[in-house]
Amino acid sequence: MMPSFPSVTFPNHFTLVTGLYPESHGVVGNTFWDPDMQAEFYYTDPARSMQPKWWTAEPVWETLEYAGVRTAIHMWPGSEAHIGRIEPAYVDPYNGKELLSKKVDRVLGLLDLPGPDDLSADAQAPRPQLIALYVPDVDADGHLYGPNSTEIMQTIQHADAMVGDIVRGLEDRNLTDIVNIVIVSDHGMASTDIDRLVELDTIIDMDKIEHTDGWPLYGLRPKDNAHLEDLYQTLKAEADVSRKFEVYLKDVDMPERYQFSNNDRIAPLWIVPQTGWAIVRKHEFDEANAAGIYHPRGIHGYDHEHPLMRAIFIARGPAFPHAPGSKVDPFQNIEVYNIVCDSVGVEPKANNGTLRLPLKTNGQHDKGSSLEIPADPAELPTGGRVILLSTASNGPSTEKANDPPAATDTSPADITRPVVHDGDDHVDTDEDVNMWWQWISGQLDGIENWASETLGKVKGGSDNATHE
Repeated sequence: MMPSFPSVTFPNHFTLVTGLYPESHGVVGNTFWDPDMQAEFYYTDPARSMQPKWWTAEPVWETLEYAGVRTAIHMWPGSEAHIGRIEPAYVDPYNGKELLSKKVDRVLGLLDLPGPDDLSADAQAPRPQLIALYVPDVDADGHLYGPNSTEIMQTIQHADAMVGDIVRGLEDRNLTDIVNIVIVSDHGMASTDIDRLVELDTIIDMDKIEHTDGWPLYGLRPKDNAHLEDLYQTLKAEADVSRKFEVYLKDVDMPERYQFSNNDRIAPLWIVPQTGWAIVRKHEFDEANAAGIYHPRGIHGYDHEHPLMRAIFIARGPAFPHAPGSKVDPFQNIEVYNIVCDSVGVEPKANNGTLRLPLKTNGQHDKGSSLEIPADPAELPTGGRVILLSTASNGPSTEKANDPPAATDTSPADITRPVVHDGDDHVDTDEDVNMWWQWISGQLDGIENWASETLGKVKGGSDNATHE
């Protein structure tokens, strides 16, 4: 499945549940400026993002609740913003540290509630027919360790095991022929590198810019619109020479396939880096070069059609009466809203999607061979129920058989720092402080080991040397 542009979390999670392009539903980035409200949306700050004024489209839980289908929303980005005139039956607040086992317990506990035909059913605590569940772990570790790391493979295994626990829970309850499971991700991820940075301050005068939106792509709003053309031409000239990024004016040459121009919240000038590259400010560039490594180790937000930005779509249940292993032609995530509505027998609101159930299959996946693995960025650019799971946020693994093994020693150049990931808007707790201390302690231990080994080698070399 392809995400929508820009391939970042909040726009795509809202697209998944509305069937609308970001330009249509209005959440056009993880961060953006609204010129009419003179206000900034910032995804990790609930005070600036979890307000209904930003969320002007109808999500699937509102559509279903209007139709009398009760819903439970577990930490889905945007679900705490009190969108629309009717609330879901259940809304679980975001907690980026929740164990996956707790998510399994929550889903199965909701399914165990008495149904409407049961005399013990409680109208104030109904059994939901839609459960939407967000899992941030894959995205978080993809940013922290990179999409080709050993750590992210383990994280994906944990997410896969969580799905297995839900499936076994359905089997234990004889619900496998009643409940549909739809598993999606909101985007893929690409590896970063210190050699793939574009220092924006060396290209244009940032004092002319009033607001910057997005990351790793940049939307620019100049203080004076008279500077817009000059900024565009300067960036365009650099892009034509370096080929490290593309430059677009929203109202002039923004690619039509992006569907990213028909909204005032979209900045007038955009820099879209080549996949794997990052647009950075001077202090970020200097910090990365001083450390000898760039963080985060994995990022997204590039051209939504690039193979490394691919998302996933997996479905199972009575609404998908296809042979196991069936495949469908790739589609964009604007189609998921219709699919979910159809699976519970509710007519969707008007949207940008066109697919309807039943899906048309196109052969089967070959169990004897692995999926095509896209290459890393080049160093130089050349009628039942449904459980909707967002595994957030990577598509298929891009690890290659010829990748070099991970280094086992810890030298100063290898030291990394924790990364704020998509949706991580929790307040620091004692647990977070403890995690930071564990990380710092680990780095100090690594430096101590490295220093001991280095001094040992120097001492050994000195003992064996011939002095003049």
